[in-house]
Amino acid sequence: MIVITIISSSTNKDNINSNSQEIIVKVKDFGKGLDFELFSKVFSKFFSYKTGGTGLGLYICKAIIEAHGGKIWAENNKDDQGTTFSFSLPLKN
Repeated sequence: MIVITIISSSTNKDNINSNSQEIIVKVKDFGKGLDFELFSKVFSKFFSYKTGGTGLGLYICKAIIEAHGGKIWAENNKDDQGTTFSFSLPLKN
């Protein structure tokens, strides 16, 4: 199961930058989570932690999000089940 949460930073205390208008999207899974040493590599080109992966999916996501002025990051869930991938994008007026 995957849970997707959309948060407007103007109403969220856990936002990245409280002085900006942005939206935060969080995609949470309930798998085994990531080993700590993988966090620095997970958005790298051709990096994959599963068999048969090309290692381009998260790399391309990062490139698209950053091209639009956003940020992307990953963190293991507090209950040690799965990982949450989050990204922010600035809101345009």
